[in-house]
Amino acid sequence: MPSDDLSATRRALHGVAELVMAGPQYRQSGTIRLRVTPGGFATVAAPGLRVEGDTLVTETGAALALGDATCAGLARAADVEAGRPEGLYTDGSGVGLDETLHVDPAAARHLADCLAIGDAALRHLAAEVTPVLWPEHFDLGITLDEVNYGISLGDSAIAKPYAYVGPWRAREGAFWNVPFGAARRISELGGAGEVVAFLEEGRRQAAR
Repeated sequence: MPSDDLSATRRALHGVAELVMAGPQYRQSGTIRLRVTPGGFATVAAPGLRVEGDTLVTETGAALALGDATCAGLARAADVEAGRPEGLYTDGSGVGLDETLHVDPAAARHLADCLAIGDAALRHLAAEVTPVLWPEHFDLGITLDEVNYGISLGDSAIAKPYAYVGPWRAREGAFWNVPFGAARRISELGGAGEVVAFLEEGRRQAAR
């Protein structure tokens, strides 16, 4: 997967998640939480919106192409008020409402596959906890005993999707390889089983 295609597509999907889905959902239903769905991700409350690959599907079932669109235009077509959820966090996608989105279909499918792997792994790790896709950093995660577990689709520190374990209090040892805890690229780990093994090892290491 070319890095440029992956980075541009991740940025575009992050912008849609934040400005077209989480923001309108917060204003209408009071929550910014998103969830993983087949082929992508969706809101958890009204308005009912979901991304499948490189397409936004609206409450009426209309399919809107993400490539070469803008978040403002997508929101108008979906009949929602575009914009981030105000007053909740300082970071975010950095995508402007009128910025043209660049979405590579293959990269979008790859990112959706990573979310699906992460969702399955997190549910295996803790079946009683529902994973949340957060629009601030565009990562899927849960928290157990003051330790964050999750999947990031990539960021300025690690460009490609990775699994992570982030204790609220720093731990010491070879397992902990990044400032916030431990991280391994999904491409290095493999499928959901290997991601589960990494997260479970993180849980054991954090408990020491």
